[in-house]
Amino acid sequence: MPNLVDQWNQMMSTRRTFIKQGGLTAGGLATATALGAAVMPAGAGSYSAPVAAVLPAGRNIYPAPGAADGIKISKMFVEPLSIEMEPFPIALGAMTHLDNAFVRIVLENGIEGYGEAAPIMTISGENQQTILGTINSCREFIIGQDINNYRAISYTLKSAFWAQATARCAIEMALLDAYTKTLNIPFSRFLGGTETRVETDYTIAIVPAEQAKKEAIQLAAEGFRVIKTKVGVSLKEDVDRILAIRDGAPDCGILIDANQGYSPKTALRFINEVVNHDIYPVMFEQPVHKNDLAGMKYVRDNTEILVGADESVFTRADAINIVRTGCADAINIKLMKSCIIEALDIAAIARSANLKLMIGCMVETNLALGCAVHFAAGVGGFDFIDLDPSFDATECPVKGGPVYTAPYWTIGQGHGLGFSSRQ
Repeated sequence: MPNLVDQWNQMMSTRRTFIKQGGLTAGGLATATALGAAVMPAGAGSYSAPVAAVLPAGRNIYPAPGAADGIKISKMFVEPLSIEMEPFPIALGAMTHLDNAFVRIVLENGIEGYGEAAPIMTISGENQQTILGTINSCREFIIGQDINNYRAISYTLKSAFWAQATARCAIEMALLDAYTKTLNIPFSRFLGGTETRVETDYTIAIVPAEQAKKEAIQLAAEGFRVIKTKVGVSLKEDVDRILAIRDGAPDCGILIDANQGYSPKTALRFINEVVNHDIYPVMFEQPVHKNDLAGMKYVRDNTEILVGADESVFTRADAINIVRTGCADAINIKLMKSCIIEALDIAAIARSANLKLMIGCMVETNLALGCAVHFAAGVGGFDFIDLDPSFDATECPVKGGPVYTAPYWTIGQGHGLGFSSRQ
């Protein structure tokens, strides 16, 4: 019988083989992109999977007892999800369409779990093709796994596809949806069941001041108490937009998001100009480049406005760096950046350091938004919630889920994420 040293060496050799076969070393995404471009119709044939060569289908990794023991994943499907949208300008560019991916996992007992990947190339470095390729290359590894091993599956996928967080998030979402459906509980209850309803803000893009004022008037009339707006392109136009929103909705809080658009000195000049107009935003989100933690600390140390870290935090290690450097007052968790399981760790780190919590989203349908609602409501303690829907519920690939009545999301009685097939 091999000793522990032999077992460790064998495991590390297997991991290196896994990563090498996947062609994902040193940031290379060629294999994933090629697989995504040649995506096959859902249910058509089998896919080459480097994962399966190392961990054969059906093998239980780190088996753990639980209500879902022995229930295996029998099928996994992925398909592109594309929707046209009104142009939405931010500091990183204008978004004109949604190019996501829809994942469906089927258990041997017939239960289905659903997931969505929502990439923004300028933020996560992923696009629809790389996501489809990544998910397809995981297929044979995932099929045959015990659903109770969702966490071990997640850890294994991260060890090889560490840079493809958005793709992994869709898989985790589908796994946990199926798992909590098997347990006959809502996903939010699985996470703690702190709340059943959350209140979101609504975002105004980088638009002319006159348009921003009209939108602010309408949002205030609909009951929104916090309005978020994008800045980071033109300091003067950004200040004018803030003033217009204040004029249109004087009783609403204003949350400002620069999406890395400013230098540290310009960010400080901007926020001081806003304060000089007697406007005190509830938070100034990601004022500088994501890697410039010293610059973000400079802004934080020289303003009384709360500073939030968004693009600077993808992993729990990133969250620890935020705490260590003291550069932010809050962390914005986005499941598409961090995946669900790691997001729980990030929330714990933020709380342990007395940082405020925010939850946000990419450009998502109600499926991914609904998962974020369950996350925020289940974990609880989120000071800022930025989960305003961009699409009609009928454009979601599945039906059901949390119900949106501005400005609230309410979780129903359904199990898992609460979604079901449209067929």
